[in-house]
Parts: sequence; C-alpha cells; structure tokens
Amino acid sequence: MAESDENPGEPSSFELKARKLRPEMAGQVSRIVGYSETGRGHFRQVEPASLDIPLVISFGEPFAIGLGHEPGDNDRFGSFASGLFAGPVTIDSFGASNCLQINFTPLGARRFFGLPLSELAERMVALDDALGAEGHKLREGLGNAADWEQRFDIAERVLLARIGKADVRSSEVVWAYNRIAASGGRVRIASIAERLGWSRKHLAKRFASEIGLGPKSVARIARLNSAIDAWRTGQTGWAGIAADCGYADQAHMTREFRELAGAAPAAWAGR
Repeated sequence: MAESDENPGEPSSFELKARKLRPEMAGQVSRIVGYSETGRGHFRQVEPASLDIPLVISFGEPFAIGLGHEPGDNDRFGSFASGLFAGPVTIDSFGASNCLQINFTPLGARRFFGLPLSELAERMVALDDALGAEGHKLREGLGNAADWEQRFDIAERVLLARIGKADVRSSEVVWAYNRIAASGGRVRIASIAERLGWSRKHLAKRFASEIGLGPKSVARIARLNSAIDAWRTGQTGWAGIAADCGYADQAHMTREFRELAGAAPAAWAGR
C-alpha cells in the first residue's frame, strides 16, 4: 500500500482490482491487477528487489520511478516494461495514476516479449519499444474498454496468444532458473553448472542473457523474497528467518536487505 508524503503513515486513496489467474498462466504470470488512485497527493512506495517482471499499461498520469535511487524529473514513465533489478525501486505517484499491470515470471516474460531479458534488465523500457505496434494497439484497446473486467479480458487474450505462439523448447537456463527459484536461492550455483556440464562463467553468461541477471544475483533476490515471505506469513525473530532462509547469519541478511530492499529488516518491516 502506498503512503502519502504529505500525510505520513496514512494510506493513499486508491482502488485495486485483481483477476484470478487461469491455469494455463501457471509459471508464466504471477499477478494481473488494475490500479487507480482517487485522492490527490504525493504518494511513495519503495519496493524490494523481486523476481517479477512488470508490464504496466497506463491510462492516467505517469509514475516517477527510480531504480536504486529517488526518482527525479527525468524519471517519469507511463506505459512500460521493466526487467530484473537487484536493488530497491522507488515509485512516486501524484493521485491520478490509473493502470493495468501484469507481473510475469522471468520465464513467462521471455516467452511473452520474445526477446532476451537482458534487453529489459535494470532499465525502464517504453511499451512501444517493448512490443512495437502491438503495444500501441493493446494500450488503445484497454483504454477504450468499459470497465476493469473488459480490460482483464483483453489483456488475457493478448497474453495467452503471445505465450501460446512462443518457442516452447526447453533449455538448460530454464532448468537452472527453476532450480534457483524452487530452492529460495539456497542451491549452490557451482552445483548447477556442474549438473549442466558447463563452466560457471558460461552459465553466468547464458543466464544473464536469457533471464536478465546472473544466477548469483537471481539467487540473492530469491533468498530475500523467501525472508520477506516468512515475515509476512507471521514468522517472528529475524535471526530465525535468517537461518531458515540460508543466510550465513543475521548480519549477512541485514546487509542483503539494505542492498536489495533499501533498509535493514526491522526498518523495512516498519514501512
């Protein structure tokens, strides 16, 4: 939930709609939501690094987004895609943002966009650059829809059509990514390279091209997300969370939170 800088601690006025994911989206999409703000103000969210790759199609004012920094005047984005980033993301809005957002897994994004995810990683990419003329057509169709349900229906049709016609050949990188994600980042990268018969250097190069970041960075994000999930599901005691999620100790987890979430665990939880 966003919080207003003008009224610290008070939630912003917004509406959030969600569409239940269809079974054929499993492993490809993690969330489809509609977001609209209904109250003026300056609202800020700081999101930790995650393994979601968002596609945002805007019908209102642009967001101000800073990857690893506070956004400035040149950091305004309307409709865009953004790949993996190993750091916190600061998002400012001003009371008139309105958008549909699809969060892809890296494997789903690779199929949907049809390009190596290194072309999206650590940057904001305008919708037309990410999807070409089809992006403009999608934005127009969603903008003309009568309500959120129609928007969700349109988005689903485009999403399933693009994923359905994508190259579905399995790859070593898909297997490697699934191993890292399933382990919560605890699997040894050297053991993955060994299983594939690759050098660690070759694995890192292939992985970074197809997924957007190297396997070590993806494992760090997966481990952070496991710690965040543990806290959100009610586990108490950061030392215990650190041990359960594979950190060397609590100090190690604290350093990772500062680098990837922008604050130490207790300070992050307080936000």
